[in-house]
Amino acid sequence: MAQINVSNLSFAYEGSIDMVFDNVSFSIDSNWKLGLIGRNGKGKTTFLNLLLGKYEYSGSISKGIVYDYFPYTYSKEDMTKCAYELMEQWKPNIESWRVMCELPSLGLDVEILYRPFATLSFGERTKVMLAVLFSGENDFLLIDEPTNHLDKEAREIIKNYLAGKKGFILVSHDRDFLDACIDHVLVFNRVEIEVQAGDFSAWWENKERADKNAIAENEKHQKEIAKLRESADRAKRWADKNENTKIGFDPIKEHDRCLDTRAIIGAKTKKMQSRVKSFEKRIMHEIEEKEGLLQEIENVTDLKLVTLAHHKERLIEAKNITLQYKSASKPIIENLSFEIAQGERVVIDGENGCGKTSLIKAIFTGVNDMTNALIHKNDELTITGELSVASGLQISYINQDTTYLKGTLKVYAEKQGLDYTLLLSLLRQLDFPREQFSKDLQEFSEGQKKKVLIASSLITPAHIYIWDEPLNYIDVFSRMQIERLLLAYKPTMLLVEHDVTFKEKIATKVVALSREN
Repeated sequence: MAQINVSNLSFAYEGSIDMVFDNVSFSIDSNWKLGLIGRNGKGKTTFLNLLLGKYEYSGSISKGIVYDYFPYTYSKEDMTKCAYELMEQWKPNIESWRVMCELPSLGLDVEILYRPFATLSFGERTKVMLAVLFSGENDFLLIDEPTNHLDKEAREIIKNYLAGKKGFILVSHDRDFLDACIDHVLVFNRVEIEVQAGDFSAWWENKERADKNAIAENEKHQKEIAKLRESADRAKRWADKNENTKIGFDPIKEHDRCLDTRAIIGAKTKKMQSRVKSFEKRIMHEIEEKEGLLQEIENVTDLKLVTLAHHKERLIEAKNITLQYKSASKPIIENLSFEIAQGERVVIDGENGCGKTSLIKAIFTGVNDMTNALIHKNDELTITGELSVASGLQISYINQDTTYLKGTLKVYAEKQGLDYTLLLSLLRQLDFPREQFSKDLQEFSEGQKKKVLIASSLITPAHIYIWDEPLNYIDVFSRMQIERLLLAYKPTMLLVEHDVTFKEKIATKVVALSREN
């Protein structure tokens, strides 16, 4: 057990005037199960890279700790190798028997180490890499979003696996996953960094309580500031009024005055103005102190949505549908029935490979202008049974893929036919940094790219919103914003999403798929 002390840490990327960290200090314990929480772009992955020594920085971070990072990287050429060959590349001097001992806890057999890496599913690759990660001794492990693109079953296995480990930092935006795996939180707030014992829910409960107190204090300070400003203004007006009496007078109304009184009034006014300036200076000092007490609270801003009403109540209806790709030997979905009515939020649930995205593709075959974009010409998807989509249905769609995003936000908005100003406004509400607006989308983090897709979908009026894993890489605060939006406006939706808490909150119906469908 060792302390990792971060002292006066400052860092900015080369060529950027924006500080990622500015003179921050905190301490964590290498024996903790630490959850790292913060908005997209707040520096979570950057901090992990600083621990790994990838960037130059000012300040200090404790030396003598051995760090290892998930996920490991691999090239196209590596895909032909087996994991047993890649282990030494990932973790030099690794002892293979240690990896083999970790595999059963992850639901894997030893033989998986000898299969070509390309043949492994996303879940299997993640599990193998975690087994390698935890096969060292006394390493402090940096685990960066291990659940992206994983189905419910794989998440549960990894969640239970990490719950039995310690000595790591976990970056995740899945609240259920964090609660199961961590015993401390490291939070990158807007203006400060916070370390606290407990899981995510305990921290959030404490935060909500503290925010209520801070809001009350802020209101009190604002009232005091208003009174002080009013006093300063009143004193200034009083002095100005006296000064004005020096110049000119009415001999009838002010018969007791003469020209000699001007000098007397001037002398008195000078003293009065001197006192007023001293008073104003003291008041402004008090105002600055009060404003220094105002706390910047992490607000979860309410978003807005404009939906379209359709003349039909039932928008999508499937009766005993079977889906099969031309190149496949058996159907991916068989004899499935469901319907989506206006106002329903339907979640497609199931393990990876059970046909969730294929079902979305099938629905788009009823919308002519989207078909060619979503069905591969060389691997045609055939549909049998009854699948009806309401005529004239307007769909707002979020794809899993972000690789096609390029150019500036303005260029992107023009290509997509979006209101540029509205897009920027919604991105700001999702805490998107203004300095990113002029950059190329290819420079954005994955979380920021996802926010662009979500904002684009939300400003597109539609009868139904179809989102395929929209929350991958999206920070927990933005997830809460989106939850509140969907619960408030009740749009018709079809979603594929693995975030347990999100699904429980927003789903009105679940369509469960399995490989046996």
